[in-house]
Amino acid sequence: MNKTNLRVGIVILVLIGAYLGFDWEQNQNSQQDNTQSAVVQSETQSRIDDSEKIQQAFQQQQSDVQVRASGRVKALLADDNDGSRHQKFILSLSNGLTVLVAHNIDLAPRIENLKQGDVVEFYGEYEYNPKGGVIHWTHHDPQQRHIDGWLKHQGKTYQ
Repeated sequence: MNKTNLRVGIVILVLIGAYLGFDWEQNQNSQQDNTQSAVVQSETQSRIDDSEKIQQAFQQQQSDVQVRASGRVKALLADDNDGSRHQKFILSLSNGLTVLVAHNIDLAPRIENLKQGDVVEFYGEYEYNPKGGVIHWTHHDPQQRHIDGWLKHQGKTYQ
């Protein structure tokens, strides 16, 4: 075998290896995506934390931002019983920002036994206000016009 044939053979092997390596990587990424989806759907707290996204929305006075994060209950407020009833409490996020959670208890169960200091994970819509903002749409939408949201407290999902 001469040097030219050897070089061509090596190039072909490298190209095949690169092709197989790329295909393997795509397969691994697909498996990782499936695994991550399973984690997101599980009852355990995930790695998703949109606290910085919320901070940015607050600084830019943006609303209608879909977010997922968790926070520690800073204060429990009286229910809002005007119109649709809402359970209300204030969460402190990991970045120090506080947000009001307005959880519609006409469409989803209230969190029973919620105490100051408890951790609550949420998936809902952020609305700007000068005090830090409001998280709402933390429930299913029976009319299917909005992304379903939820709250998680002590391993139980409320939606």
